[in-house]
Amino acid sequence: MRFPGQRKSKHYFPVADRAAQLSLAGVEEPAYRTHVVGIDQTLVDIEAHVPEDLVGRYDLSKGHSLVLAGEAAEALYEELREQRLITQQFAGGTIGNTLHNYSVLADDPSILLGVMSQDIRIGTYAYRYLCNTSSRMNLDYLQPVDGPIGRCFALITADGERTFAISEGKMNQLRPESVPEHVFEGASALLVTSYLMRCADQDPMPAAAIRAIECAKRAGVPVVLTLGTKWVVADRPAFWREFIDDHVNVLAMNEEEAGALTGCDDPLLACDQALEIVDLALCTTGPSGLYLAGYTDQKVKRQTKHPLLPGAIPEFNRLEFSRPMLKAACDDPIRVYSHIAPYMGGPARINNTNGAGDGALAALLHDISANRYHRFNVPGSAKHAREFLTYSSFAQVCKYANRVSYEVLVKDSPRLHHGLPDREASLEEAYWSR
Repeated sequence: MRFPGQRKSKHYFPVADRAAQLSLAGVEEPAYRTHVVGIDQTLVDIEAHVPEDLVGRYDLSKGHSLVLAGEAAEALYEELREQRLITQQFAGGTIGNTLHNYSVLADDPSILLGVMSQDIRIGTYAYRYLCNTSSRMNLDYLQPVDGPIGRCFALITADGERTFAISEGKMNQLRPESVPEHVFEGASALLVTSYLMRCADQDPMPAAAIRAIECAKRAGVPVVLTLGTKWVVADRPAFWREFIDDHVNVLAMNEEEAGALTGCDDPLLACDQALEIVDLALCTTGPSGLYLAGYTDQKVKRQTKHPLLPGAIPEFNRLEFSRPMLKAACDDPIRVYSHIAPYMGGPARINNTNGAGDGALAALLHDISANRYHRFNVPGSAKHAREFLTYSSFAQVCKYANRVSYEVLVKDSPRLHHGLPDREASLEEAYWSR
């Protein structure tokens, strides 16, 4: 486990005794390790530059997003591959992206539950999914299926217009019995998305998601929900408020999804409303940065040293140096809010907006896992005088999440290739730089 942000030396903790030379530094294998579990619709984003007539031949509407039947999707893929029109194939899925980024940041394992084609050819979309996924992500529990995983085609014509064709394949065929309960033992969080509950009636995925949530609850593992798009929420806002109230501890969303859920256009007020049904809410607001809202106990609140910010709730960031707690763990819970503007004002050129929110959530998950890891390996530390949810304060988590979002925005892929340059070095790096 790497610890998020720059820390003083007393907060360094060994990741593992992986090199003989490290015995000189007195490295010992940690007594306790942790991981994050996620359940997802496994899919691949396929980008191709195509002639105008191809869009029409597959009955697609130029510039729009349409569902493509299985046989047509397979024919389209084979044509794109044979004509060498494909420019990029990225592993996708909001949960898959988040778990990958978490494993890159924490240098620790995550476990993905979902489906995977049982017959994989080198160079195809399923192969690319595996190639673009961190080796720290455990894919051993994927359920094999006879057929393709999900595919999202982005077809770019000469005028730069993008036409999207989506084929779900077998991505919603995860069965409840393919969700093993033992993977939740020692986990720091279960990550789910609203897309899992928006499937055809005959698809088993919703039941598999509910089983995963029930397993997490029995293991005392916090449930984290990321909202898909505002349209998913806007279709059934009352259903989602009840679902979140019953099952979810941490909610991640953007300002549009927050508005659809709560009816509040102001992201700060939307976060405040969300705290009626969750313990912690993360809301990304594009060029305005991001908000984090949650609970802490009155006895352990900490005043900020940053300038107080105006807003719908005056001086709302006054207690942002406090650390988040589950509301049920507080004797006298109080609400805490924090906000941060985009890192360095945002990138001069944005290469990719897909996955910036997933990157921010990966940073939050890293901080939650770091706290659990530290609490079990150093139980007597003053850091754990109370049952906190994260290792860092609201303000520090915002700073870290903001930095990871920036890294995604300046890349062509929603998945990180390397850790952050200002992240704390691992013990090996610290040792060899002496």
